[in-house]
Parts: sequence; structure tokens; C-alpha cells
Amino acid sequence: MAERLDVSRLSELWQRQWPQGPPVGHELRTAYSDRWVRFHSLPRSKRYPETEDEYGIVLHRYNTVLDELFHGTEVHVLTVAWSWEPHGVHLPEERHAVHSESSLWSSLAFEDDPDPEFHTYTHFYVDRRPWRYGTVDAILRAVADDTLHGVIITDTEMRRLHHPYDGGADLILPTPEERDLLRNRHSAWLSESPEGV
Repeated sequence: MAERLDVSRLSELWQRQWPQGPPVGHELRTAYSDRWVRFHSLPRSKRYPETEDEYGIVLHRYNTVLDELFHGTEVHVLTVAWSWEPHGVHLPEERHAVHSESSLWSSLAFEDDPDPEFHTYTHFYVDRRPWRYGTVDAILRAVADDTLHGVIITDTEMRRLHHPYDGGADLILPTPEERDLLRNRHSAWLSESPEGV
């Protein structure tokens, strides 16, 4: 069972470890590109699994890297919901189904557009749990199916970030050296693109 979290401590910790931005995966990979690596979830960079065997490969790749990062520790699991109003219905509904024991950590307002109809709100939910291989498979499968976005799995000190997306995972590690070691261990899972995407 997930424990209740000190959300103010989480916010302070995030600011200390990742001062260049909020917990938004695609923004972090740009801000911390010197420590970033991307792994693809399927051979030949196929984006979506179509068979149970392919789901097995996707989950194996996600869990293998997660286990290397977090074996024997606890992790924070962060999921994201969106709404059109500050306290409106949070979408997608699938987020609650796979992350029901999470607590609301914080919300961000995107109100740049002068028309209030186009304002959106991003809500970050988090839990803390012991890491075990397979412990987040329901979340990872929803990510692979493109029904859940913005997931981040991190250690309790928020030093290592694993951001799965439909098609792979972006990782940001404490140092370029640690990133290089992980990248070299799983070089068969890298993109063939020179930019690594």
C-alpha cells in the first residue's frame, strides 16, 4: 500500500535536483541533454506493440532498466492528469485506474492564451513504493498503449529519472558518465538516429 507523502518536501527536493523545469519529461530531456539517453521499447524502433509477445519485450526493456536503476530501493511514481478548469474533471480516467493510491502533488496552470477556453491545467500525482521488477507494469502498459502520458519514475532523492513514453523511455542520470555506462550496456536499444531520438 502506498504511503502518504509530504508534498512540500517533494517540491523542495524537485527544485533542488531539477531547477531548470517542472516534472515534464520532454522539457527535461532538453534542459539536461548532457545526462540524457533514450532507449526504444521494441526492435527496429517499432512504436506500438501489437501482440502479447511484443508487450513482453516492451515490459522487459522498461523493467530491466528500472531494476538496474532502483533495485533494492524505494521509488516515487509520478503520473499526470489534465483538466480544462483548475478543479475540473481530471483526464485521462485511465490514470486513476492504474495509479489509484497516488496523492495529488502539485498542479501547473497554462493560461498563456488570452481566451480562458484554451487554458489548461496539469496535475501531478505521486506515490512512494518499494521497487520490485514488475511493480509498475499496469502503468507501463498504459504508456505503451498511448493512453497515459507524462509518467516519471524516480528514486526517493530524485537523482535518476525514468520517463517512459509510447515507443521507449527517456532517462536522465546524475552524471554523463553514469548515462554512458547505461547507454553502453543497452546499446542495442538505442535509436539509429545521430540525435538519439
